[in-house]
Amino acid sequence: MLSPKKVKWRKQHRLNPSGNATRGREINFGDFALVATSPGRLTSRQIEASRIAISRSVKRGGKMWIRIFPDRPITKKPAETRMGKGKGSLEYWVANIDPGRILFEINGVTREQAEAAFRLASHKLPLKTKFLSREG
Repeated sequence: MLSPKKVKWRKQHRLNPSGNATRGREINFGDFALVATSPGRLTSRQIEASRIAISRSVKRGGKMWIRIFPDRPITKKPAETRMGKGKGSLEYWVANIDPGRILFEINGVTREQAEAAFRLASHKLPLKTKFLSREG
C-alpha cells in the first residue's frame, strides 16, 4: 500500500477539496487517461485496488502511470471514547482530488483495452471519472 516514507508532521489538518485542479490536468506520459470529474478523497487502498484492476485487465501489457499519491494522514479516535484527550491516532493515508485531476495514464494498449481497464478501475473509486485520450 502507498504511504509516505517520511513526513515532517505525523498529523495534519483536514482540507476540503474546493475548485478545479490547477496541476495534473494534461496527459504527459501515456496515450489514455482516467480523469476525476468530482472532488473527493482517495485512500491508498482504493488507489491500489484500481491499479490492480487496470493491470489485470490489460494482462500486464503496456505501461501505466499513477499520477496521484496519498500524502495526507487521516486520524481516528477509537469507538466509544469520550471527547477530549487530544487528536486520534493515524489510521490511513489519502490523496485529496480536485475535478480535472488525472488519476491514471496508460500507454501501449488499444483504445478499447484502455476504456475497459479504466471502467473497471472507476468502479473501485468513490469519485466520478471520465476517459480521456491524447488525440481528443
